[in-house]
Amino acid sequence: MSNNGAYAVPPVKKTNTSTSSKTVFHFAAGLCSGLTSSILLQPADLLKTRVQQSGQAGALLPTLKAILSSPNPIRGLWRGTLPSALRTGFGSALYFTSLNALRQTIAQANPPIVLSNTTSTTAQSSSALPKLSNTANLATGAVARVAAGFVMMPVTVLKVRYESDYYAYRSLYGAGRDIVRTEGLRGLFAGFGATAARDAPYAGLYVLLYEQLKRRLASMTTGSTNHDGTPGAGVSSSSINFVSGASAAGLATAITNPFDAVKTRLQLMPAKYGNMVRAVRLMIHEDGMRSLFGGLGLRMARKALSSALAWTVYEELILRAEKRWAANHHMGL
Repeated sequence: MSNNGAYAVPPVKKTNTSTSSKTVFHFAAGLCSGLTSSILLQPADLLKTRVQQSGQAGALLPTLKAILSSPNPIRGLWRGTLPSALRTGFGSALYFTSLNALRQTIAQANPPIVLSNTTSTTAQSSSALPKLSNTANLATGAVARVAAGFVMMPVTVLKVRYESDYYAYRSLYGAGRDIVRTEGLRGLFAGFGATAARDAPYAGLYVLLYEQLKRRLASMTTGSTNHDGTPGAGVSSSSINFVSGASAAGLATAITNPFDAVKTRLQLMPAKYGNMVRAVRLMIHEDGMRSLFGGLGLRMARKALSSALAWTVYEELILRAEKRWAANHHMGL
């Protein structure tokens, strides 16, 4: 697999590491990044689900107080960690692996319309992905996210219902058995339309904004000088990735939050809300337009942190692996 100038390694065209082994490492790096962010930020995800479920403005503080006043507040805040970790961990692994495969395939085909015309080596040094055009970034992000979302949809439904206090599920097995018994296998994919409608634009916008922000931040820090006029040390790639990831996630989340609010209602009460159009109408009729932006602050904060953590961990692991593979190749020459 050629590096296409996207990695912070010496200009080596090929390494002695097979494509399959690199695919496995992308999967492992994605899994590690997803598990890290999901476990650390589970309380924010749980609170977001509860706030969206209530459909009431100002529900955050009462919800938080109720959990903290319970007999086991720590366990209450991290309720649903297992399905969340499974969904985000394996979902991230599938997403990063498929995203890398899509981008590498496009980059190796070398169609001019989808390749970035950037020549900034500093911008490239912070990324483990090939440089593509804005359109290609948008498309590959959307396709990879929807594909991973479909595979992980049953876990997502279990996660949402287990986090909610609308159901009194005692275990994930019991939740899954009850869903299949009452709604059939179709129940495990409740809200997929709304999820895809949220994830496709979110992931596409995220990748587009993330790559743009990285380039701009890298160019802004290139050639910086200290107060005494000596060349500056510059900003580390991990810092650029973290800030870019958080900023891109915040912007993409704000745009796509209505889809997330609709998805949550469909997954919690599919019999009542039925489909996306009916859900939107009922939500506006019952709770007003603000219901479409329920949990926005929590979701923006969580997405900013989770995306920044996930992408920074992922890219740093890949960059380190590429450097090691390149070094091993030089030694074997």
